[in-house]
Amino acid sequence: MADQRGILEFVLDHEAAHPDRVFLTQPVGGGRVVDYSWRQTLDEARRMAAHLQELGLPRGAKIAILSKNCAHFFIAELAIWLGGYATVAIFPTETAEVVNFVLEHSESSLLFVGKLDAWEAQKPGVPAAIPRIALPLAPLGAQEEYDTWDEIIARTAPLAGRVQRDADELAMLIYTSGSTGRPKGVMNSYRAISAAGEGFARFSRAQTHQPPQAEARIISYLPLAHSFERSCVEASALVDGNTHIYFSESLETFVNDLRRARPTMFISVPRLWLKFQHGVFAKMPPAKLDRLLAIPVVGKLVSKKVLKGLGLQDVLYAASGSAPLPPELIRWYRRLGLELYEGYGMTEDNSFSHASWGEFAEPGWVGVPHRGVEVRLDANGEVLIKSPAQCTGYYKDPELTQASFTEDGFFRTGDLGERRPNGMLKITGRAKELFKTAKGKYVAPAPIENLLNANPMIEMSMVSGVGQSAAYAMVVLAEDLRPRLGDKAVRSQVEHDLAQLLAQVNAAVAEYEQLKMLVVAREPWTIEAGTLTPTMKIRRARIETTVAPQLETWYRASSQVVWA
Repeated sequence: MADQRGILEFVLDHEAAHPDRVFLTQPVGGGRVVDYSWRQTLDEARRMAAHLQELGLPRGAKIAILSKNCAHFFIAELAIWLGGYATVAIFPTETAEVVNFVLEHSESSLLFVGKLDAWEAQKPGVPAAIPRIALPLAPLGAQEEYDTWDEIIARTAPLAGRVQRDADELAMLIYTSGSTGRPKGVMNSYRAISAAGEGFARFSRAQTHQPPQAEARIISYLPLAHSFERSCVEASALVDGNTHIYFSESLETFVNDLRRARPTMFISVPRLWLKFQHGVFAKMPPAKLDRLLAIPVVGKLVSKKVLKGLGLQDVLYAASGSAPLPPELIRWYRRLGLELYEGYGMTEDNSFSHASWGEFAEPGWVGVPHRGVEVRLDANGEVLIKSPAQCTGYYKDPELTQASFTEDGFFRTGDLGERRPNGMLKITGRAKELFKTAKGKYVAPAPIENLLNANPMIEMSMVSGVGQSAAYAMVVLAEDLRPRLGDKAVRSQVEHDLAQLLAQVNAAVAEYEQLKMLVVAREPWTIEAGTLTPTMKIRRARIETTVAPQLETWYRASSQVVWA
């Protein structure tokens, strides 16, 4: 039976039960860190909550956070909730245009400016009338220009008493990462985020086989503006009470930050799992690693060394979400002794939908429903979900809300899937991503992209070809390969290997799904270039629009491998 406490009640109980236990560890530069106990976390949150109330903001007002992951993202969110308000988190990589859209659409009353790399470029997107508060790791310019967090809590007495929030009150607006257009504001109540936090906390303890009193360690680095990190890491830790959250200082220090954290649970996304693998291959060729892993005693030593080099030697449960993982990649990590599992969820259910574990862990499948989640497929194969962590709809868009739910309350995910009698689910593609070639049959890009992405030469891929004689795939080569393409011999070998990969993929798919060519992208796809979402999903429409003028030339060419 689910605990009837809401997420804030869990938090206040943790503060009372073990006030001096370290909750958050924040690197602050020069190898130094600052620890925040539950007592310190709640003291700062209460003081900021009191300040927000002193500003006269009405109950339920939206307060935005623009920041990379850091301790004060957690503390600011707690302050917002304790004060009686709702959080609007903005991806820290968004452009000024998107920042402006989210702030205006959400009618945010105030903005917390946090740890950022591009604040000066984003700043023009903030409406002049919105007051701002600089968090401790905010850019220097923001700290000089705005009232700072530290100044405010130093002069403000903490909010007194235990705060109650109604389960149906709005806790947060989560704006989707916008892979198909402008982001939508997903409304999540306290009931929904509490259910997600409790569900993930319970699941994490069960899968890591740790008793409730044992310390769990997690490094928070995937964007907190996304529901996956917000629910599975932040909300889960707030409910659990014995989870120690570590943060990363920067991309350059990530490995050291990971080694400091020694996570017992590690969550990532497909692109990063692939990059970790490519990093291993850069130090040891795949064929040599395979040979060593096949030797019983030596294989165990090599596996331990590889995982220690990645900082994952203490991980008891590793998972991936956001997009499909190539099954071969899952098997590769499992050969190393890292039980990598896939999960499935979306913003609209606070990412609380499906997970792999134990006997429900076949590569290529996303596992079984979490406790309390109901699932079915409609007549077209679309996955329909009803989750205890389900959103209440889209902000200011009742028509989209109505269209997104069935009459009996199931959310229309837009994903196509297959189900087994034991509840196992496989995602076979996105309904909106299906396209027809001139052959008149629908092509699902995701399964073909998975075949391509399993190859160590490929970092990312996109299958397209609407109305063309055949589909094609655009690929981004692995990071270690790209700098060496100036060498003619290397380029020639890569072209030969890509042609072989094309033949292998075409042999594995139906005739109407076969690819005419592989197109090598000129530049890697990035968030900054607008070709990836903040959660590192490809923006298909953006890439397809960019390459459209070249398609005719590519299709006229006889080459199996085209250099864009």
